[in-house]
Amino acid sequence: MNPIEGHLPTRSPLHDILAPGGIAVVGASSDPTKRGYKAMVGLIKDGYRGTIYPVNPKADMILGVRAWPSVSAIPGNPELALICTPAATVPELVAECGRRGIKGAVILASGFAEIGGEGAELERRMMDKARAHGVRIIGPNTSGVFNLHHRVNLLALDNVRPGGVGIVSQSGNMLLSLALEAQHNGHVGFSTYVGPGNQSDIGFDDYLRYLGEDQHTRVATLYVEGFRDGRRFLDVAREVTAMKPVVVYKSGATEAGQKSASSHTGALAGSYAMTVDLLRQAGVSVVQYSDEILPVAEGLGLLQKARGKRVAVISDGGGQATIAADRLAEAGLELAELAEETRAKLRGVLFPQASTVNPVDVAGSTDANPSLLATCMEIVAADDNVDSVFLVGMFGGYSIRFAESLLGDEMRGAEAMVDLSRVTDKPLVVYSLYTPIKPPALRRLHEAGLPIYASIEHAVRLLAALGERGQYLAQCREAREAPPVVEPRPEQLECFDRARAQGRDLLEPEAKALLRAHGVEVPEERLVRGEAELEAAAAAFGETPLAMKVVSKDILHKSDAGGVRLELVGAAALREAREAILASCRAYDPQAEIEGVLVTPMARKGVEVIVGVIRDPIFGPVLMFGLGGVFVEILEDVAFRAIPLSRHDAESMVEQIKARRILGGVRGEKAVDKAALVDLLLRVSSLVAAYPALAELDLNPVIVNTDGYAVVDARVIVAPETPQRKEDDA
Repeated sequence: MNPIEGHLPTRSPLHDILAPGGIAVVGASSDPTKRGYKAMVGLIKDGYRGTIYPVNPKADMILGVRAWPSVSAIPGNPELALICTPAATVPELVAECGRRGIKGAVILASGFAEIGGEGAELERRMMDKARAHGVRIIGPNTSGVFNLHHRVNLLALDNVRPGGVGIVSQSGNMLLSLALEAQHNGHVGFSTYVGPGNQSDIGFDDYLRYLGEDQHTRVATLYVEGFRDGRRFLDVAREVTAMKPVVVYKSGATEAGQKSASSHTGALAGSYAMTVDLLRQAGVSVVQYSDEILPVAEGLGLLQKARGKRVAVISDGGGQATIAADRLAEAGLELAELAEETRAKLRGVLFPQASTVNPVDVAGSTDANPSLLATCMEIVAADDNVDSVFLVGMFGGYSIRFAESLLGDEMRGAEAMVDLSRVTDKPLVVYSLYTPIKPPALRRLHEAGLPIYASIEHAVRLLAALGERGQYLAQCREAREAPPVVEPRPEQLECFDRARAQGRDLLEPEAKALLRAHGVEVPEERLVRGEAELEAAAAAFGETPLAMKVVSKDILHKSDAGGVRLELVGAAALREAREAILASCRAYDPQAEIEGVLVTPMARKGVEVIVGVIRDPIFGPVLMFGLGGVFVEILEDVAFRAIPLSRHDAESMVEQIKARRILGGVRGEKAVDKAALVDLLLRVSSLVAAYPALAELDLNPVIVNTDGYAVVDARVIVAPETPQRKEDDA
């Protein structure tokens, strides 16, 4: 199996809390219906090696363990307190824990910020006490924690075994579901579990850092309903995914889903799709369905990565080979093209009717000799064109389906597969019809650390995650060009200040001037306010077909207001169009302030795309790219990346959208200039840090053609001035 690589630069303070030498159970009880009872049972039954300090003023002994009337009366030095008492008691108990030197507290009670009002005030008081006394808080409103390698089982879960899967879940029922699934699987074990609850103190990024450092965790697995600080989580995820896999199931829409109608980008940002893109940008393996969580986590923990996405399929049935091929293609994986030498070796061991074109169909060759499947796996694993090997069919069930005498040969085949897994760095993944009944050959493979699946879809999702992780690690190791550093221009800063003072966004000419100042290709244009400027524009552009648009801070959707005219040639056409635009816009909004009209040459034919920036409240600055025009919000064929972008990020955005074939040229059209498009994305990304007042940016459409692009329309939304900034300026 592949080793876990790398290390994190700092040590998480959670090690002392989640692997404590002593635990105070505040609210310990002999009543089986109480959480204080369950926690005591879990610690005693699992053989916790540290010291247990039950705290209950009404009992001298609880479940055979000496009890203490208060936290202050405890004689030892526990690192962790489990507080099982009602919410109203928590703030003072946290303060008492801090005075006693306890480093962390797990708060089970609900009734805090999740109910609003008085609950939020109670949580604030709790955190004031925690900060004043140096206590870190898990929860409140948490399902609890366990650390099975240290025999800390505060949930008293039965039949969970120590292993390499670390879990952070905002749903206690999801943990229970995973635990039951692992029990049925029989080979999946857990390292640490934490229910983050309200994340009033410790958040997902803190837990992920701990799991990244924990020597017992081979894969970090998270069920997330909402991030408290998405940007910090992404930063930690980049560090952890360079070292070990991270699997996330994100339920519902992100907390950042406050959709804004101020721009196309604002309307699309905050979506589930945005969250998924940003997580994958940081190397996280995102699963779409809840039943994929444990299969993918188990497989990634065992196998870690593949070099790429080229899969060789070996099957003992044509139908399932076809299904596997379909699912692989849908997952963005490739059927590896086997070398002629590989195919020749396969022909040498298989019946003449067997197919040696990937997927390899043994066509009955293994009916009396199932260990031959291991031979085929060894042959294809040696092919440099293959990144992963996928065995599909009935291995493990030959002795059941055909003859009991085949059991010995199946076991020899299983041992050969185990031996192969130890000498190859290519993942071996097995799907078998007989997985649910756990025949001996499959049990042997599972015991040796090969993931065995009862679902082709689960196996393919693992293969996709392995390939994605391998490619991510490869691009991380390559020398990555640092994003360009942009120094703000004084005249552009003044423009933002002027817009803020007037309570408006940048006008289109101002937005384009900002872009032009930083190397973005913007067509020549002229702002026409009166007759003299109109005549000058007509003379300057001559017989060139022109576009004319209204310029007004009050008219956001120019076409809806009749504020756009196209294909204009000559002064007379410009004059007539200007009069029509002004009349239409005044009828549309009589109160609108109109600065004039913008005249620019018609853009050449090309593909319309959109480039946008949003400052997301959870994830910070985010860039969006997709097919542009009026249908962007309907099609939603867009890609997101957190800013700043690397060149790889920009290139992957262009390749991610479903409309990438249009960019590559279809129906006789030539491919667009993707290099220029990538350069545009990088330049837009670099603007954000230089201009904090830039809240949103929309370039829609940008027309991309064979030798560049043209920014046809640009909108920059200005962030309102905050009181803090005013104080700084003063």
